Amino acid sequence: MTAQPHTQAATRHDWTLEEVQALFALPFNDLLFQAQTVHRQFHDPNRVQISTLLSIKTGACPEDCKYCSQSGHYNTGLEKEKLMAVEQVLTQAREAKAAGASRFCMGAAWRSPREKDMPYVVDMVKQVKALGMETCMTLGMLDSGQAQQLADAGLDYYNHNLDTSPEHYNAIISTRSYQDRLDTLANVREAGMKICCGGILGLGESARDRAGLLLQLANLPQHPESVPINMLVKIEGTPLAEVEDLDPFDFVRTIAVARILMPEAAVRLSAGREEMNEQMQALCFLAGANSIFYGERLLTTNNPETSSDRQLFAKLGIEPLELGTAASDEASEAALLQAVEHEKTAHLFVDAARSSVRHGSAREEGGLQPHKDCPKLTH
Repeated sequence: MTAQPHTQAATRHDWTLEEVQALFALPFNDLLFQAQTVHRQFHDPNRVQISTLLSIKTGACPEDCKYCSQSGHYNTGLEKEKLMAVEQVLTQAREAKAAGASRFCMGAAWRSPREKDMPYVVDMVKQVKALGMETCMTLGMLDSGQAQQLADAGLDYYNHNLDTSPEHYNAIISTRSYQDRLDTLANVREAGMKICCGGILGLGESARDRAGLLLQLANLPQHPESVPINMLVKIEGTPLAEVEDLDPFDFVRTIAVARILMPEAAVRLSAGREEMNEQMQALCFLAGANSIFYGERLLTTNNPETSSDRQLFAKLGIEPLELGTAASDEASEAALLQAVEHEKTAHLFVDAARSSVRHGSAREEGGLQPHKDCPKLTH
């Protein structure tokens, strides 16, 4: 089967499992070519958005997620930590910004935030926003009121992963349903925030489950703006500590299919990068990943050191995506479309300046001016 990339990728929400599985079944080179073609239609292929993730409350989580070191159900040797003070969070945010991060993500090991904690997390959002960074939080399940509080504080993104397919989900988590996760996503979207939602590969799932996870994400009423694809980090003491390793090519394939299904999303290369060599990460970027977590820690697991990321970016000719770059591109595109619309209707108007010259008028009048500096689209 030969890949046939579309001349213009369409954003769809009606994918079938058979279509997604057919993408996974493409020859590897054809799949990456199609994913890169789609990627270049919507993104700068040599810019990657950088985020930093901080655990603001660690351990003692009541959920039984079989991959998680923070679950209170397993003995992983992780020390419990209370909710961090706002000033401690700000110190970390300033350091992240100085290291090149444009988005600061804050995670708390809760089933859902308690009302007494909400004022503190709201203040964290406001203070980090004041530094000029995008903000993201992952606090567990949210009801509509909590989602609205965070939105009112200015939170840009809320992270709540689906983790795996609906069919494999009960083998991984029993304390929270798949529908609970979908309900939280709906509350976040209704409050007006952007969604960060993806999953974890290497949970002992089948190829069909990986297709099923992406199908769920791609058929949401609105695609997540950010789609983190995590590789399981095996934690001693968790039930998945001895699960079989995922083939690296299967991971890259999942990145590529995610890019094709959700062309406008930022596909994030997330947990597990420490186990990936430079060549595998380069293939992920080629497959359409355009966001990473930066820094030495990712919640409670290790992440490649910042210096290593810089070296890899230099080898690949990749630059960090600066905050506001995408917005500038959107503004340019809007200006261009406005110019095009003007040209369509220009014949309906009289150029008053030329008219007055033709009639010998000494009075200067403002007319329609040609667009000398029409902005160009950059993809």
